[in-house]
Amino acid sequence: MNTGPVIVDIALYLEGRRSSDAPTDLSDQVEIARKNNGFVWIGLSEPTSAEFDHVVGELNFHPLAIEDAVLAKQRPKIEDYAGLTFFVIKTVFYDEAKSEVTTGELICFVDKHFIVIVRHGEGSPLTSVRQDIENHPEQLKMGPFAVLHTVVDRVIDGYTKIATELENDIIDIETAVFSGQRKTYSQKIYFLKREVIEYRHAIEPLLTPLQKIVSEGFDKAPELIRPFFRDTIDHLQHACEHASGMDSLLTTVLQADLAHVQVRQNEDIRRISAWVALAAGPTMIAGIYGMNFEHMPELGWRYGYGITLGGIILLSSILFYKFKKSRWL
Repeated sequence: MNTGPVIVDIALYLEGRRSSDAPTDLSDQVEIARKNNGFVWIGLSEPTSAEFDHVVGELNFHPLAIEDAVLAKQRPKIEDYAGLTFFVIKTVFYDEAKSEVTTGELICFVDKHFIVIVRHGEGSPLTSVRQDIENHPEQLKMGPFAVLHTVVDRVIDGYTKIATELENDIIDIETAVFSGQRKTYSQKIYFLKREVIEYRHAIEPLLTPLQKIVSEGFDKAPELIRPFFRDTIDHLQHACEHASGMDSLLTTVLQADLAHVQVRQNEDIRRISAWVALAAGPTMIAGIYGMNFEHMPELGWRYGYGITLGGIILLSSILFYKFKKSRWL
């Protein structure tokens, strides 16, 4: 069988160990797995419809499942296709330079004697997952659902790391908002909040599929593997609560930033009003005595100019003192 670049790895596992003399034909490997209570693990990366059919077409997957595996863009979910468990996991990748969250997908087909994992988009490759679980043959003996659990657990560990990166960015924004600088960070907060929402959309829907696996009505997963999935659900719930907390915190920080903007605007308006009031007194007095009427009181006063100028200075000084005391200036 031609193994193009779309194939990451194919391996036959018997008694929890990778077989070194497995046949090259996939159908032969699956047949051996059925006879010896083993399973085949197939890893694919972003296959086209033709490539997917070429590699695993003989396994006779449901057309809708094949379409989902090729096109991706699925929410985390679990479905049953004539005894075949179809499981979708969102992978999340964080670009530190851009402070941007991107998502990928792992499309998993799980049968009693094989598991096919199709990877789309960004995210940690599964090579290390395969290497790690191969060092624990007692876990591999539990079959394909043990592989699924290991993959899900590794992805959720990735969620936790990304949450830490997002939280660091939130702390930086929060510190900047309360630094007292006359700047607004609403745009940065908005974009960061959008990344957190995308992160939540990737991880929160995964709870329902995992809860279905550990439910009493789901009999495809071995009983021995269920406690492991329950532990994974606990980790995922913690990640979801963390994400929800970050989202709420960003909302609070955005409100605080907008409140600071409003406070600064009010301060500016008060200062402008104070300076206008300071100018209003002298302007009014000068305007009165600047009128060109022949018969006006005080025009004949010898000391009228000095008294008027002194009155202007006194009035301005009193207003300045009052505004300064009330912190309008």
